[in-house]
Amino acid sequence: MSKIKHFISRFFVLLLLNSNTFAAQLPAEQELIFDDSPLAEDLYLPDWFSLSFLDLKDSLDEALKDGKKGFIIYFGRKDCAYCKLLLENNWGDPVIAKYTQQHFNVIAIDVRGDRNVVDFNGRTWNEKSYSAHMRTNFTPTLHFYNARGQLALKLPGYRPKYQFRASLEYVADAHYNSQTFRQYLARAESALNFGSEELNESDYFMSPPYNLARNRPLANNEKRNPLIVLFEHVKCHACDVLHGDTFSNPEVTAQLNELDIVQLNTSEDTPVITPSGERTTAREWAEKLNLTFAPSMLFFDEQGREILRVESVIRFNRLNNVLRYVIGEEHKKFPTFQAWLHHLRSQREVK
Repeated sequence: MSKIKHFISRFFVLLLLNSNTFAAQLPAEQELIFDDSPLAEDLYLPDWFSLSFLDLKDSLDEALKDGKKGFIIYFGRKDCAYCKLLLENNWGDPVIAKYTQQHFNVIAIDVRGDRNVVDFNGRTWNEKSYSAHMRTNFTPTLHFYNARGQLALKLPGYRPKYQFRASLEYVADAHYNSQTFRQYLARAESALNFGSEELNESDYFMSPPYNLARNRPLANNEKRNPLIVLFEHVKCHACDVLHGDTFSNPEVTAQLNELDIVQLNTSEDTPVITPSGERTTAREWAEKLNLTFAPSMLFFDEQGREILRVESVIRFNRLNNVLRYVIGEEHKKFPTFQAWLHHLRSQREVK
């Protein structure tokens, strides 16, 4: 059997046969449509998470002593609705929980916490500063470390169950040595896609040709809007939910009018000039960016610098705040979206 056939066979065996039904592994409605407002009650972590003093070298040594392939850092917040979905829907699945515990230890870092974290270089941070140093814009974010202490995969935001399970297998089986996570998913994911046969249209979107270059200096009093580039493809259920549901929120709609928005089909060779002035195609640009989720949203400032990207499920509250962060140029004052949210919360508490 060829390596590709073996990969596809093993992927589907693990993905489908270890579950009750095929449908249970699809990106179901309840995974994509939920209230993402901050939780009223604090989350509790699974009791099988490792108790840790947050010394990363010690955490790796402990994982290897336990016979694991490495360890996972879970960056979360106690009031995060996306974290709740990860803990209850993904890790709440006994098959996924068992597979995780078989191959990894998991330690938790609170992105608003004050406990000390000692990184692999021996430098000490608190949880907040370490999260910012690691560019943790969204919770949950997972960092997968292999047995050599190398960051094998970074998974920002909430991913549907089938993608989450695939991320565990990608690292546990060391596929990162031979292919990107994007390539790993692409070989099996096409059979799982469902949704509209065409891209969702909108009056917000710029028309081709797509010259997005922003490297030309601005003249006096000249102003450019921030830019969103939406990377999508057909038969994308999450894309349909974003357009049919999330984008319909009045607060979101009002802010979208203040942006330049481009929609690109990652399966097509549509010519594009990127914000930095590079000539490419939609397909090649998505591959170079190594995007692993659709829809992905990349935000650029007036000079063509990337502000942040969203490569995960996103709902009203988070998208509304991301747009505020970008349009209000809060990224110039706060290094991460998460740092800005923490500032907002501290301001409310002072008041």
